[in-house]
Amino acid sequence: MDMPLTELPADLPEPTDDGAAAHLEGLHLPAVDLPATDGRVVTLSALAGLQVIYIYPMTGRPGVPLPEGWNAIPGARGCTPQSCAFRDRHAELAALGVSVSGLSTQDSDDQREAAVRLHLPFPLLSDARLALRDALALPTFEVDGRTLYRRLTLIADAARIVKVFYPVFPPDRNAVEVMAWLAARALR
Repeated sequence: MDMPLTELPADLPEPTDDGAAAHLEGLHLPAVDLPATDGRVVTLSALAGLQVIYIYPMTGRPGVPLPEGWNAIPGARGCTPQSCAFRDRHAELAALGVSVSGLSTQDSDDQREAAVRLHLPFPLLSDARLALRDALALPTFEVDGRTLYRRLTLIADAARIVKVFYPVFPPDRNAVEVMAWLAARALR
C-alpha cells in the first residue's frame, strides 16, 4: 500500500548542499510573471514587504502515481507536508507581516487541485516555463522526462532575497525554521 501524501517515510534520504543556491542571497527577484491559484498574475519583482516563497518539486495528487523511485530522490518527497506546515503557520506568519507563496513547475490546474484539497490560505505560483530557473539559475532535477525544482525557500524583503534555505530537510519542518529565522531577524 502506498504511503499517504501527507506522511514522510522514516528512511527519507537527506539532500546535501551542493552549493547550487549559494549565489541567491542579495539578488533581486526578477520581473517574471507567474499565474497564481487565486487567479492573479504575480510579478515577482513587484512583490512588496516580506515574502516567503517556498519552491518545491511537485505536489502529489491522490490516485495518481508518483514518479518511479520518487521516495529515493533526495529532497523530492515531502511537498504536501511542507505546504501543510506553511498552511498551519500561516496566521502566525501573517501576524508578522509576512506573505507566503508556494511555487513549482506544475501547471495551475494541478496546483489549484492541491490548494483546494489542502485548504491553503495562500497562492501557489506556476512556473511551468521555468522562467525563474532561467532568471536566477535555480537548481533543478530531471525525473520521468520532466524538469522539476529542487526544494528551497526564499525570503525576500522588497523583492530582494535576504535568506535562502537550501537544502530544505525535512520539508515538514521548513515553516518552523522560517519562523525562527524571522523571529531572530526581528530581534536584531
